[in-house]
Amino acid sequence: GTLIHSRATYPDIVEQITPADSIRSFRISTNTLGNGFVEAISNSTLLAIRDKQPAGMRGTAVMVPVLEAGSRARIGRFGWKGQHASLESFSADAYLNEMGITTPLFPDENTSNGRFVGSGSGYDPVADPEDDGEDVVAFADFMRATKAPPRRGPLSADVLAGEALFNKVGCAVCHTSSITTARPGAKINGGVLTVPAALGNKIIHPYSDFLLHNIGTGDGIPVLPLPEYATTANQIRTAPLWALRTRNRLMHDGLSFTKQDAIQRHAGQAVGVTQKYHALSDAEKSQLLAFLDSL
Repeated sequence: GTLIHSRATYPDIVEQITPADSIRSFRISTNTLGNGFVEAISNSTLLAIRDKQPAGMRGTAVMVPVLEAGSRARIGRFGWKGQHASLESFSADAYLNEMGITTPLFPDENTSNGRFVGSGSGYDPVADPEDDGEDVVAFADFMRATKAPPRRGPLSADVLAGEALFNKVGCAVCHTSSITTARPGAKINGGVLTVPAALGNKIIHPYSDFLLHNIGTGDGIPVLPLPEYATTANQIRTAPLWALRTRNRLMHDGLSFTKQDAIQRHAGQAVGVTQKYHALSDAEKSQLLAFLDSL
């Protein structure tokens, strides 16, 4: 598969990076708290956010298949590339690529550097698919049941001033502070899921537009290895900033260790915002960072 594991159940099938694997990147896991609200955001809402963005900072909304709905298309919003639009598809992907568990949505085992290691290979005694899909649905429902990360309070004068600066310099163009989910009863995910009252018509504060942007940190890996997705190779989904204060490794690769480091890495479509941040006084920068520490 496209995810290289550091360990294996047998020493002779531990995967290795080869010289031919010239496009590579570290990836850290994304936060899953509150993802039920993210799933309940309608396509039209994400497109409206995109259309209001300045042309030079406009995000890309990618249409990806909802696997449990016969691969009907929906705007992606999960994963660093927005490669999934539903939590069931997202879960099934994780079951295969993170844990090596096949399901009806992903029935085939990944290889180990091209070597078959599935059922009948001598390495895996369990017939595929190893899960009948029930666990994947249960895990998706678990994520839908989690609350959105709360703010740290009470909010000080510095935090409020920092929020104003966050908006002023342009961070909020991509890190959208407030989004309203679809109405209760709306059909989403290709028509196979109904938005429940607990998730519908709710105002959430994810500080993300869930679109793809080129901010100069792209890793050359497209959403899907198809020609129509080639332009996404150097784009990354806007990282939601809710629960930011709980993360000590930042950006998609986890190679930024402070908020200042992460801000410095913003280039490409975000270069103008970064320049405005640098023009702030030390006191203003401290206020903006105080705001980020409140999320």
